[in-house]
Amino acid sequence: MPFTRREFTKQSALTGAGIALTGTVAALATAPGALAAEDSRQGHDDDPDHGQNDEPGYGALVPDPKGILALPAGFSYRIITHSGVTKLESGEYTPSNHDGTATFEGPRGVTLLVNNHELSGTRAGWEHPVPLTEGLVYDPIAAGGCTVVETRRDGHTAEWVGIAGTSTNCAGGATPWGTWLTCEETEDRAGKNGLLKDHGYVFEVDPYDKRANRDPRPIKAFGRYAHEAVVVDPKRGHAYLTEDAAGPNGLLYRWVPPHGFKHGRGQLRTLADDAGVLQATKCFDSSGQFVDDLSRATKIGTVYGVDWVDVVDRDAKTVSVRKQFGNQDVTRARKLEGMWWGDGGAYIVSSFARAESPVQHDGQVWFYDPKRRTLTLKVLLGVNADPSKDGAFDGPDNITVSPYGGLVIAEDGEGIQHLFGATESGRTYPIARNELNAGTAEKPEYSEFTGVTFSPDGKTLFANIQTPGIMLAITGPWKRQPNR
Repeated sequence: MPFTRREFTKQSALTGAGIALTGTVAALATAPGALAAEDSRQGHDDDPDHGQNDEPGYGALVPDPKGILALPAGFSYRIITHSGVTKLESGEYTPSNHDGTATFEGPRGVTLLVNNHELSGTRAGWEHPVPLTEGLVYDPIAAGGCTVVETRRDGHTAEWVGIAGTSTNCAGGATPWGTWLTCEETEDRAGKNGLLKDHGYVFEVDPYDKRANRDPRPIKAFGRYAHEAVVVDPKRGHAYLTEDAAGPNGLLYRWVPPHGFKHGRGQLRTLADDAGVLQATKCFDSSGQFVDDLSRATKIGTVYGVDWVDVVDRDAKTVSVRKQFGNQDVTRARKLEGMWWGDGGAYIVSSFARAESPVQHDGQVWFYDPKRRTLTLKVLLGVNADPSKDGAFDGPDNITVSPYGGLVIAEDGEGIQHLFGATESGRTYPIARNELNAGTAEKPEYSEFTGVTFSPDGKTLFANIQTPGIMLAITGPWKRQPNR
């Protein structure tokens, strides 16, 4: 049932300007460089400490003598996989360009991770593509795919191929039934860049059962476009998907399953190519005015009503999906990136907006509430004037909901790259800084962080340095972050 502008306008009028924000993260801001609401550190009548609570985070980052990862005092890291250094069970080197990652609980304290490798085009262009393991290959020319990593309490690590022959595996998402959905961030068709098959799909990878991954089949019902991430609503069965594209800007999609369909292991493989309905967002503000681009929101706490518009040709046989809509049909956003399901809804990242968008920024995080059918702006980063200086955060990408409150966000901005946290009240703090300089002393270059995710027991934070491709396990004195 569509959520009409009239319904949203009426609801907004009843609740007034103070529409309640939902989710763990009440209203997030980063500083410096943030377009923030009022300073959440001021005292409140119901605050017994009158605003004098502990500062968030874990203190200053300590430079790493090994030149890899700066962490707060008391924290440490361990390298789990390293492209060109560690090897798979089959003997080949770990593939490069680590990206989206999720953890899964294994037996007797084992943690399983599925790790995307964002390798575009053909295998010839990469030193360490994903190996072509028999029975797990979609397109033998394509370089990308996923590996499954097993870590044990005693430090033992093993790695094997989950899927190969896919392209530009960027982010994705874990399913409620314990599998990984890996997303191809490309629209390349067969014949383009030497590829043998169409790409731009979502594939399912089972970390527990190698046999379930044989004969990879794209989930064409989810559409063919530059996929970034996906989450699944465990209650309603809807899938939400982001598109990282420009010219025009990309879209936020929803897939509604066909009547009677029940999710579960292997069930997505059984779907017809046109099963269910694929839809794109159309937003409007509290006055009922259509919102053409999410960058229009310039204040944390902005709430938009959401309607959904059906996609006509989800496989983009002649025209890219996002180009099938006119400017007044849907709401767009630049660099729609990471997603995470938590607090009964989906956290959604727009990494930045520049001249192609109505308003420029260096990052947004939205929360979609499926029950209220609203998008609420949680994080808004102003344009970082000098990314080469440490302190400011910009370019959010992969995100996860922290078991210690708030969010943990991976940076994919300009200059210095961080993992940073944001408390429930909006205060931010650094967790890690990439110190692996891929450039020179005069012109340093630092790769983005990707794949941020906690272990099932919440004791270890996993994250990747995308280039060359290093998976890290971070441990230390984690603690619940203050609410204010």
